[in-house]
Amino acid sequence: MNVPIAVAIAFASLLAMLIDGHDPSLMVASKMANGIDSFALLAIPFFVLSGLLMGKGGMARRLMDFAAAVMGRFPGGLGYVNTLTCMLFGSISGSAAAAVTSIGGFMLPEMRKKGYNNEFSVAITTTAATTGLLIPPSNIMIVYAVASGSVSIAAMFMAGVVPGIVVGLLLMLVCYIVAKTKGLGRGESSSIEQVFKAFGRAILSMLLLVIVIGGILAGVFTATEASAIAVAYSFLLSVVVYREVKLSELPDILLQAGVTTAVIMLLIGASAGMSWIMTIANIPQTVSAALLQVSENPLVVMLLINLLLLFVGTFMDMTPAVLIFTPIFLPVANELGVSDTQFGIIIIANLCIGLCTPPVGTCLFLGCGVGNTTIAKVTPFMIPFFIAMFIGLLLITYVPQISLWLPGILGL
Repeated sequence: MNVPIAVAIAFASLLAMLIDGHDPSLMVASKMANGIDSFALLAIPFFVLSGLLMGKGGMARRLMDFAAAVMGRFPGGLGYVNTLTCMLFGSISGSAAAAVTSIGGFMLPEMRKKGYNNEFSVAITTTAATTGLLIPPSNIMIVYAVASGSVSIAAMFMAGVVPGIVVGLLLMLVCYIVAKTKGLGRGESSSIEQVFKAFGRAILSMLLLVIVIGGILAGVFTATEASAIAVAYSFLLSVVVYREVKLSELPDILLQAGVTTAVIMLLIGASAGMSWIMTIANIPQTVSAALLQVSENPLVVMLLINLLLLFVGTFMDMTPAVLIFTPIFLPVANELGVSDTQFGIIIIANLCIGLCTPPVGTCLFLGCGVGNTTIAKVTPFMIPFFIAMFIGLLLITYVPQISLWLPGILGL
């Protein structure tokens, strides 16, 4: 019916409360207000703003030049460059959509010039951009930490590093196989001196990741304070150092950040009311019992949860899906011995695939727009990348140490 999802969630919650005998006019407003009354959620508008500043501030080009200097010499090298640049930029900006538009705008014309199939290039960009949601800092990890109520943002950030790299390497493996099969040539080789020059140009951009993550781990500041520091640093780079964002452009950037934040906060508030009514109605316990009746084998139940989340991801955006399904599936995962932190990475990895699948694949739509092509033409080229992402998902699900090793050695 084309009703915004936040309104649909809030209206469903209102009806459920009315049927359950509560005063919905008071209860819905109260739960929505309490749902966004969280210090941790202040990180979201700051990370959104820093991501927008990075996207317009020339950081993508510098990261791409560095990735090209390192990876361009290999067969099908521009595929690796595309993937690595998306991983770097996506992790720094925390936005898959920003990675698709910023990196795609540079890489897709370059790959066409070098004889790469346009649809194949779009498929690489679209899937690689999602790795930035697993590699911190990531807004969706903050949303999950708040929705679960039991995971620290720092633990989630560290848990995503290795899974993000694993998925990125699997996507590069697909690029390698395609390069060998299609006979894609090597790119231009760079000397050690050129690699160091490219690194020197990109180091200030990559330093943001070190400042944010290092500061959180060292206890210098919280994740929320780190997000404000990310804004100050991105502003300094984009406006003062690189001079690619003019002061006259800042009002539009701030407005865009405000609109994006408003959408996310409305979703979180509406979902808080729905979570409360689901708890009152024992829905998580009912779903848990139903799944465990199908099988008590953790491998089977986790596979079922993954398949359900993959299905959900095809028609629902990431933020509402995390807010709706975390309280439903997290108790099931806990009963099977899956930690809250690992399950957060599992659900995010699932929904990253959903960002690349029709009919509601945000990254897929953006990639097709940037590449001036259609979903029908791109989808066949997406299939090997989907397989690689699904293999990554299974590894994340069934090998807990991929997610838990780094938080474990850091004592998170």
